[in-house]
Amino acid sequence: MALLVHLKTVSELRGRGDRIAKVTFRGQSFYSRVLENCEDVADFDETFRWPVASNIDRTEMLEIQIFNYSKVFSNKLIGTFRMVLQKVVEENHVEVIETLIDDNNAIIKTSLCVEVRYQATDGKVGSWDDGDFLGDESLQEEEKDSQETDGLIPGSRPSSRPPGEKSFRRAGRSVFSAMKLGKNRPHKEDPHRQDEPAVLEMEDLDHLAIRLGDGLDPDTVSLASVTALTTNVSNKRSKPDIKMEPSAGRPMDYQVSITVIEARQLVGLNMDPMVCVEVGDDKKYTSMKESTNCPYYNEYFVFDFHVSPDIMFDKIIKISVIHSKNLLRSGTLVGSFKMDVGTVYAQPEHQFYHKWAILSDPDDISAGLKGYVKCDVAVVGKGDNIKTPHKANETEEDDIEGNLLLPEGVPAERQWARFYVKIYRAEGLPRMNTSLMANVKKAFIGENKDLVDPYVQVFFAGQKGKTSVQKSSYEPLWNEQVIFTDLFPPLCKRMKVQIRDSDKVNDVAIGTHFIDLRKISNDGDRGFLPTLGPAWVNMYGSTRNYTLLDEHQDLNEGLGEGVSFRARLMLALAVEILDTSNPELTSSTEVQVEQATPVSESCTGKMEEFFLFGAFLEASMIDRKNGDKPVTFEVTIGNYGNEVDGLSRPQRPRPRKEPGDEEEVDLIQNSSDDEGDDGGDLASVSSTPPMRPQITDRNYFHLPYLERKPCIYIKSWWPDQRRRLYNANIMDHIADKLEEGLNDVQEMIKTEKSYPERRLRGVLEELSCGCHRFLSLADKDQGHLSCTRLDRERLKSCMRELESMGQQARSLRAQVKRHTVRDKLRLCQNFLQKLRFLADEPQHSIPDVFIWMMSSNKRVAYARVPSKDLLFSIVEEELGKDCAKVKTLFLKLPGKRGFGSAGWTVQAKLELYLWLGLSKQRKDFLCGLPCGFEEVKAAQGLGLHSFPPISLVYTKKQAFQLRAHMYQARSLFAADSSGLSDPFARVFFINQSQCTEVLNETLCPTWDQMLVFDNLELYGEAQELRDDPPIIVIEIYDQDSMGKADFMGRTFAKPLVKMADEAYCPPRFPPQLEYYQIYRGNATAGDLLAAFELLQIGPTGKADLPPINGPVDVDRGPIMPVPVGIRPVLSKYRVEVLFWGLRDLKRVNLAQVDRPRVDIECAGKGVQSSLIHNYKKNPNFNTLVKWFEVDLPENELLHPPLNIRVVDCRAFGRYTLVGSHAVSSLRRFIYRPPDCSAPSWNSTVRHLQGCHGLCNGGPFSCPTGEVVVSMEPEMPIKKLETMVKLDATSDAIIKVDVAEEEKEKKKKKKKKGTAEEPEEEEPDESMLDWWSKYFASIDTMKEQLRQQEVSGIDVEDKEEMDSSEGLKGPMKGKEKARAAKEEKKKRTQGPGPGQGSEAPEKKKPKIDELKVYPKELESEFNNFEDWLHTFNLLRGKTGDDEDGSTEEERTVGRFKGSLCVYKVPLPEDVSREAGYDPTYGMFQGIPSNDPINVLVRVYVVRATDLHPADINGKADPYIAIRLGKTDIRDKENYISKQLNPVFGKSFDIEASFPMESMLTVAVYDWDLVGTDDLIGETKIDLENRFYSKHRATCGIAHAYSTHGYNIWRDPMKPSQILTRLCKEGKVDGPHFGPPGRVKVANHVFTGPSEIEDENGQRKPTDEHVALSALRHWEDIPRVGCRLVPEHVETRPLLNPDKPGIEQGRLELWVDMFPMDMPAPGTPLDISPRKPKKYELRVIVWNTDEVVLEDDDFFTGEKSSDIFVRGWLKGQQEDKQDTDVHYHSLTGEGNFNWRYLFPFDYLAAEEKIVISKKESMFSWDETEYKIPARLTLQIWDADHFSADDFLGAIELDLNRFPRGAKTAKQCTMEMATGEVDVPLVSIFKQKRVKGWWPLLARNENDEFELTGKVEAELHLLTAEEAEKNPVGLARNEPDPLEKPNRPDTSFIWFLNPLKSARYFLWHTYRWLLLKLLLLLLLLLLLALFLYSVPGYLAKKILGA
Repeated sequence: MALLVHLKTVSELRGRGDRIAKVTFRGQSFYSRVLENCEDVADFDETFRWPVASNIDRTEMLEIQIFNYSKVFSNKLIGTFRMVLQKVVEENHVEVIETLIDDNNAIIKTSLCVEVRYQATDGKVGSWDDGDFLGDESLQEEEKDSQETDGLIPGSRPSSRPPGEKSFRRAGRSVFSAMKLGKNRPHKEDPHRQDEPAVLEMEDLDHLAIRLGDGLDPDTVSLASVTALTTNVSNKRSKPDIKMEPSAGRPMDYQVSITVIEARQLVGLNMDPMVCVEVGDDKKYTSMKESTNCPYYNEYFVFDFHVSPDIMFDKIIKISVIHSKNLLRSGTLVGSFKMDVGTVYAQPEHQFYHKWAILSDPDDISAGLKGYVKCDVAVVGKGDNIKTPHKANETEEDDIEGNLLLPEGVPAERQWARFYVKIYRAEGLPRMNTSLMANVKKAFIGENKDLVDPYVQVFFAGQKGKTSVQKSSYEPLWNEQVIFTDLFPPLCKRMKVQIRDSDKVNDVAIGTHFIDLRKISNDGDRGFLPTLGPAWVNMYGSTRNYTLLDEHQDLNEGLGEGVSFRARLMLALAVEILDTSNPELTSSTEVQVEQATPVSESCTGKMEEFFLFGAFLEASMIDRKNGDKPVTFEVTIGNYGNEVDGLSRPQRPRPRKEPGDEEEVDLIQNSSDDEGDDGGDLASVSSTPPMRPQITDRNYFHLPYLERKPCIYIKSWWPDQRRRLYNANIMDHIADKLEEGLNDVQEMIKTEKSYPERRLRGVLEELSCGCHRFLSLADKDQGHLSCTRLDRERLKSCMRELESMGQQARSLRAQVKRHTVRDKLRLCQNFLQKLRFLADEPQHSIPDVFIWMMSSNKRVAYARVPSKDLLFSIVEEELGKDCAKVKTLFLKLPGKRGFGSAGWTVQAKLELYLWLGLSKQRKDFLCGLPCGFEEVKAAQGLGLHSFPPISLVYTKKQAFQLRAHMYQARSLFAADSSGLSDPFARVFFINQSQCTEVLNETLCPTWDQMLVFDNLELYGEAQELRDDPPIIVIEIYDQDSMGKADFMGRTFAKPLVKMADEAYCPPRFPPQLEYYQIYRGNATAGDLLAAFELLQIGPTGKADLPPINGPVDVDRGPIMPVPVGIRPVLSKYRVEVLFWGLRDLKRVNLAQVDRPRVDIECAGKGVQSSLIHNYKKNPNFNTLVKWFEVDLPENELLHPPLNIRVVDCRAFGRYTLVGSHAVSSLRRFIYRPPDCSAPSWNSTVRHLQGCHGLCNGGPFSCPTGEVVVSMEPEMPIKKLETMVKLDATSDAIIKVDVAEEEKEKKKKKKKKGTAEEPEEEEPDESMLDWWSKYFASIDTMKEQLRQQEVSGIDVEDKEEMDSSEGLKGPMKGKEKARAAKEEKKKRTQGPGPGQGSEAPEKKKPKIDELKVYPKELESEFNNFEDWLHTFNLLRGKTGDDEDGSTEEERTVGRFKGSLCVYKVPLPEDVSREAGYDPTYGMFQGIPSNDPINVLVRVYVVRATDLHPADINGKADPYIAIRLGKTDIRDKENYISKQLNPVFGKSFDIEASFPMESMLTVAVYDWDLVGTDDLIGETKIDLENRFYSKHRATCGIAHAYSTHGYNIWRDPMKPSQILTRLCKEGKVDGPHFGPPGRVKVANHVFTGPSEIEDENGQRKPTDEHVALSALRHWEDIPRVGCRLVPEHVETRPLLNPDKPGIEQGRLELWVDMFPMDMPAPGTPLDISPRKPKKYELRVIVWNTDEVVLEDDDFFTGEKSSDIFVRGWLKGQQEDKQDTDVHYHSLTGEGNFNWRYLFPFDYLAAEEKIVISKKESMFSWDETEYKIPARLTLQIWDADHFSADDFLGAIELDLNRFPRGAKTAKQCTMEMATGEVDVPLVSIFKQKRVKGWWPLLARNENDEFELTGKVEAELHLLTAEEAEKNPVGLARNEPDPLEKPNRPDTSFIWFLNPLKSARYFLWHTYRWLLLKLLLLLLLLLLLALFLYSVPGYLAKKILGA
């Protein structure tokens, strides 16, 4: 289906000019080429083709626009032609000659001639006849070609050619450019063609000009030097995958660290909670906290694992809270939370920090939430470094809802859901039992049983469920569903479905499939719940033959890449969100298994017959182990084609018969019916005939196929679900193109090619067109029945995603500018990931194709090709990327055998052609083969076109000569123990191989050798070979004197082909040298610089080839060097080397290094350092600078590496190699002389950065304007100002400010009344210490990080800001001053009403700060390598992952020095500069390297997150410091059981550089018995710091002061430092002008001019302004650089036993003072703050409205026996109870009871410090820090049973609600925080009295008010408490009076009558009176009744 438009000519044009045409159809435009200097006729003669997916509608339009093309301005429209396609649709072919219309729709003279043809899908509209357009038979060829290459790309299109021109591809440009551009390359005919759609935008037109010569424009041809195979090279061959080794399945080190901080709102009354943390099967518990619903733990747990990533990321992390667990009882689960490790690892920084996990109860899903646990969770793999946010005092009140432990996008309210996994049936299971018993049975009973008993097991979120076992069945039928209940969305990414074989001994897995829930659901607004199927999933694993012990069993468990088809399983998955309020719901989350309704067979799609064809064009590089026996290749798809161990018995799905169908014959019988029209039924041929390999060289063999190429074909039946694969293919195509484009752009940026932004625009244009194309293609034929819900939903979401991606790409394209290329590139990488994610189809259809190499019926090596890549489609975008192409496959060893070095050797290299499609489409199956063959068919299939051949015989063959120009390699793998290699390269092409010479002892060999391969015979059309040559494999080996050569790496290349009829001339020839990336397994192992050309030998023989100039090097024998046109152009460079010294040299062969020397070598030239005569005494060189001259390539990218080697000169003239280092890129050491006309100094500085050694070289022209930087005192400002922060104010001035501020505050307070908490008062100078400064600085840092997150600043920018460089950059001097002034204005206005945003900020007290770096100082200051570089010397073999010899282990020492490379001769003026010392060359002004004595002062502040070292999960850390021979172990001051110890110590060490320059600070764990364990250590190179221009000896403080907490530490005052810096840097200055001003160079700094001493006397001083100049030293021209500020750095602690994984962090700083200078003062006191002793007195006066719990024994009346319990540190430690108020009937209680709580308190951290022994066995006390919270509880006292808990309140002493004045005003909302209550701090108020509510939870987990307590809190310091003591309870001194309690409360059993009287009379007196009356009446009545009879008798008898 396609629309072809052939634009022939445009005539009657006016004037002369360049013309270009644009043709648009369905919104997609193609451009023609530019016709230059046309007069009145433009003869375009070009064809444009649109593959169309849906039929063309008659109303659609075609539009052609003709422009006058301009290189500079926008194109000018000449006219437009529009045509409705009605006639085209009806007649399929229309030719039109028509005039154009202009912008105003007026007809103009110009006319055009165009031919349009259309072929519809059904083919009913006409058929092509070959001669129609092209007049020759290569149309189909052309068709395919354009289909492959031009489907989506505007701007490259099939071009037509004049009739009869056979060889339509002429030389266009270098092959490799064509190769790199891949599909996007222009067609060959036209060297001037545009390959990039974005080109014709106006801003880009300028570069067409470059293009129009025959010259190539650098930006459109991408020179991706990654490897020549970055892209599809043509339409016939696919690119091979260069990475060989399977990466999955290899175990790695992981560490999961979890900190449980606290829990809140736990549901339950008066519980004793503990937290259990589980990762996988490991459990750890926190301690138990008693009687609290909000326990505080702050405990840290670490779990170490060594498993493969797959296993690791599926492990479940479970955090559960357990109530009252002890030795005897397991405790009850309150609630739990679970997520998988993968979710954590997917987070930014691989961690959740300070997040709240929501607990829910798995046994009761209707219950709602059970509380929150606050924790940090981090997962670290080897080499990940986690940025932990700075551990400071966490005071911020937690917003729980806003910080839930959930990944982004997951809603806070997760609902319960059921996951139904329906398992229907399986097919094609392998045999799993021995057939011994079965054969016996068969012999006796005659029944034949299947040898497998399968069942299915499903794992999800830590639970597993399994179906029933189907006994002996290869095709089991289950129809069961496994039901999981979990919260939705689940925090577990994958569900694992496994078919297992049930066995008496142990069950084994048959196959495993993972369902990724992210792929089967979508959480967007229009998303859908997880759904899948019913669909088949294919399972892969080990080979199918049954063995008792399967070495590849891991593969069946889903680890690593399966090497064979195992089975397929039909399953479905559905999710139902539960309504938990429904009473019928079963509330447990146990896994259930029940029957599922069966589904019809056809629900997965109609069974179709598929046909797979393969042709083996070449089999080479067969490993010599397999070289002696005949080899055959087998291809299988599913179980089809597998004859060795495939089906346990022959079967095949039979399509249901319809009348008239022929009988089908069983596949295996190899018989065939008479051929019908459709080729009837053909037997499959799935393996090639056996053939004995022939030798290629001593490592590899090849199969001599020559012209006869064996073929295979297989018929198979699968459900027809091609649509899924087609959609995936379209997305894959888009992604491949995008990836290739992005690689190009990166390569252009890396190699600094011009215009990378244009290429990126082109890439984005392509992307948006591709997305547009997907929308039109994917939407069709959605109707068919077997479409599952997932198919429909996925299609919708893919269309949405791609539509938005297309729009984003379009808008991004407009934003791509030169300076934004990098950012936009990052965004495009996200597109790429998204596309790859979307393209991965979760519902399989056709299984993958496996190609196995068999040797003597054993499987040796395999390759696996996804079936979607081979799938055929008429629509070319849907075509698989390897379908009908020749694919190079490298076979590898299966399973674990392929790990490590075994996996690097190629087992075999195949050139294989594959085609897979429906049988009925199979007429095209040979279309992509190289032409020129005849088919050989099996005997019975003669003559039928559609019958597949069993082999192909090539009749055409071409003779070629290959020239491989092997120039050099760099950064190779070290294969020998010396740390070097003896490399040679082996080049393989077809079945020949040749080697370069061996170069000894180098990692950067320059072979400079041309290898010539003669007599190469290639089969196929010459033209095709030109576009599509076979690939060259280059392997690098290390020659060993014994044994075979070691493999070092491999790369691929494509040669540039020259046909016999082409001239050997530019632009294509001679080829350019290019870098190819060398791979070793999956790791890169260097680069190869080479070029390859393949020259056709014409009929006249080799005489026509360009001459080979014979061997030039007489010494090298017959070795031919790389010829002149190809080798790089050289020019003369001088390399100056600064030799400083050697450090830390290890022993060599057990002998110590004594007299080392350094040899420098580059490109065959070199220089040696002077000899160090006694390494122990002085390891520095005495001659500092030497140089040598060398010829280097002009192109810097081709510069050879420079080798540094250290040798030890032993006695008798022997030399031993100590170690070596290769500087792979000289780039950073190249010095480019500055432009004399440099406009301003900072551009010159940029020039200079090329060589850091040249800090003082070169002339500069300075701007004349002076820069004024003012330093007046200001108000404290809001944190993180990007302006110049200049508030180095003296203390005196602060105090003046303070007075003003206080007034302001008081005014404000009055205005606001009591609505706001009291502000912090200004700290008193005497109160402040170093820690105040430290904590203030940490707050600043956190604030900066927070602001950064908010404003989304990149980290890179942040660093610039932190260095307070603020306004650096293009601002000229005056502007700078103005900005600073304005800034000051802003600040002095202060947080007034005008600046609303700042007003609410809490005023920070004014404290001078230091800089806290959250990382090492080195990373902030470029490793202090500003002029002195450190090169690590390596020795020993490079480790692979297995051996694990990492870089650290191979390091044998360090060479310190530097390099400077420059072209000679230099301009004159450089050397003429004042004070130029020729002996130092470019390294002017470096200090002397004589030994120097230094006082090193190390301040260790604290450590955080230490790795636990003891079994109790804690450690007892102490500090150990090593420097040279000094070893300080601060063992006696260890800190017991702490993972976050505060050390606060300083250590002084005297050292002499250079002998002792590596400082090691280690943290050890103290042990009572045995040796102490190292937790971790950090190493600091002091020498680089000491000599650095950044002046890292002693940090420059923020402000200068002579006393107090901020005292100046440096023995030199700021003015002295400034004078010295100016002198060293030869800078004019400093000139101290009028007070408060200093001038340095052309900058003027101003600032305060007075200072106040201890006694308050003011003195004039220049120090403030000098300090101001120092803090802005980086602004000084030429020598300026950032000076290290006063700081604390945070260094990771590492442990050599666990390389690459952080073991905690250490905060410290180091000061260094040379001993020949004045001595520094005493060290700062940073010892940890001692907690202050306080006493809290709590008086409980009364209670009210307490709930009544007890029923009266006699009267049933409600009452309570109330008492109040309180504690501060913990219920166990110090709980205190009041006496009991018995029998309160109204809930009122009177106590007048006093509690006393003495405690130690750290104000800075707001924590109470407790020291106690952990258990009776503990050796010493452990220090705990807990929040200061007072708990008050009310209880009901019971005599015989346990007391009942009624309610409680927790008051955080730093911020608790102010008590109510009366009981009536006291409400429940005060405690829950629902109303705004003013918060008070007892530490500020000192005394508080009021009523507080007491709460408890009812049955529905809601809070209810259970009472109110009136209490008074009074806080005193220990001294005050001693002065006026009080008694506990109501005791002396200062006793409280007895409470006035009502009578009832007297104890009833002491005076029962009294109480009875009270009870009865008081309440029931009226009732009693009534009863009494009634009783009297009754008595009367009774008497009456009693006496009546007698009386009556008397009366009657008349007695």
